[in-house]
Amino acid sequence: MAFVDLNIRQLTGREPPPLTEVEPGRWVQPAVASAYQAMQQAAATAGIALRIASGWRDFSRQRAIFAAKMRGERVVFNLAQQPVNLTLLPFAEQLQAILLYSALPGASRHHWGTDLDVWDAAAVGPDYPLQLSPAEYSSGGPFARLSDWLAHNAAGFGFFRPYLRDQGGVATEPWHLSYQPLAGLYLPQLNVAALTEALSDQSAAELLPQHQQICAMLPELLQRYVLNIDGEEHDN
Repeated sequence: MAFVDLNIRQLTGREPPPLTEVEPGRWVQPAVASAYQAMQQAAATAGIALRIASGWRDFSRQRAIFAAKMRGERVVFNLAQQPVNLTLLPFAEQLQAILLYSALPGASRHHWGTDLDVWDAAAVGPDYPLQLSPAEYSSGGPFARLSDWLAHNAAGFGFFRPYLRDQGGVATEPWHLSYQPLAGLYLPQLNVAALTEALSDQSAAELLPQHQQICAMLPELLQRYVLNIDGEEHDN
């Protein structure tokens, strides 16, 4: 597979990488689409209807999600899935609470077209309100079988789960798949300078008035919430 190089604006979600629509409204890079479709066909033989909840996401969308949480317009949950009152926390702890489940704009792996959130449509009814919560993928949850299938089969199609286990940064996300042949090349290119540039963009600064405080913390945030991933599933 040829390496698809991305410029700094693509790496930070401000321009799209080469994309193809693999499911209605779900976009990923062409190589990722091919690998996903092969995995989807294999899962179907096991009675799993693999579907994408979220694929490529641009900087603007990530910025809007993040800013809404900073303003208290979207609920922020802790590891116990309980709502967090950000107004009671100092800024650094507010930031950490949001980063458990929402990446910094410019730092999301979804910007690259290599990562996708998946679920099993065969395990629930058509009106099921998808939550993408750890409980859904744990024993007794509707997607526990999917999670087990991914543990044994995803690596064979080039995918791994970067947030499968708690690494002390991003919370456990058993639904999050990453296409390692490309994502493994992009991650080292994401650095403090690139994120500072993205967050200092005028439109970003308007929605994130705390961007200067965030930029000052970027070395720590980059290490804990971006570079700190679980790669062990590759060895399965």
